[in-house]
Amino acid sequence: MTSPSARLRRRLAAQDGFIVVATLWLLAGLAALATVASVYIAQSANALSALDAATQWEMLGSAGVELAAYQLSAPATMRRPTHGGFGFRLADASVRVEYMSESARINLNMAPRAMIAGLFRALGAPAEAADEYAARVVAWRRTPRPDGRDTEPAAYAAADLTYVPRQAPFASADELWLVLGLPVELVEHAMPFVTVYSGMAEVNVLDAAPEVIAALPDMTTARLDAFLNQRADLPPDNPEFVIGALGGRQPGATISASDAYRVRIRITLRDGRQRTPEAVIRIPGPGEKEAFRVLAWTDEVDPDRGGRPRPRESR
Repeated sequence: MTSPSARLRRRLAAQDGFIVVATLWLLAGLAALATVASVYIAQSANALSALDAATQWEMLGSAGVELAAYQLSAPATMRRPTHGGFGFRLADASVRVEYMSESARINLNMAPRAMIAGLFRALGAPAEAADEYAARVVAWRRTPRPDGRDTEPAAYAAADLTYVPRQAPFASADELWLVLGLPVELVEHAMPFVTVYSGMAEVNVLDAAPEVIAALPDMTTARLDAFLNQRADLPPDNPEFVIGALGGRQPGATISASDAYRVRIRITLRDGRQRTPEAVIRIPGPGEKEAFRVLAWTDEVDPDRGGRPRPRESR
């Protein structure tokens, strides 16, 4: 027969074993919680670091745009520059700002069909194909015919596209990607030379890229080369002299700036990271209250690809 003291010792031993097992489970749980906590803290630190960098990008980009707008807000008695640039340091970061009037680009909503076809030819499209592509661009922006005999929407439907042409002005140059029949490579090459913001059918030949000047009606290679060779020495305030350098009266050519400017900001943080946002802003005329208006914003462009947005990385 087991004595009471022996039974008590067995119960105490069983309780001790239970406590040990419970303690081990508790320690294991705490270890798991510690692991989860460490992962959470590390992820939070990364998120906070990314948020801090994002705040810096935004702050520095906004500062670049505001300073560019300040430089362009010249008194009415002064001629506003068509292009320019400057640099500054802020919050241990280096910032380089460049701006240029949108009049250096071809306006997709206002340029004549011949100028758009000229750009496509300058970018390598065969003459006949360039004319067809330009006709599609004009058809995209053209309002519907009042007689209802517009065949353009039917052409998009026949191509099994899920959309129809806008038949109104381009809202963005990115809509060029949607125009029926335009090769992808041609659109990609055309994007740095087109705009919807200039408000002008002409282009500023003192600032425009050679491809844009080559797009002018009846422009020849010889005339283009002669003009580019002397462009740097031409007076920016003498339109007659500039037009003379083009070989005489040239449709589509001007030396005027528009109220819209493209501002590119190259930001380099202290740790070497870089980003190049870009904005299109409008500088108001006399009597308007706002300092400037942002018309478009791109978080990151690639200067090595003509200012086109950086391609997304495949995943």
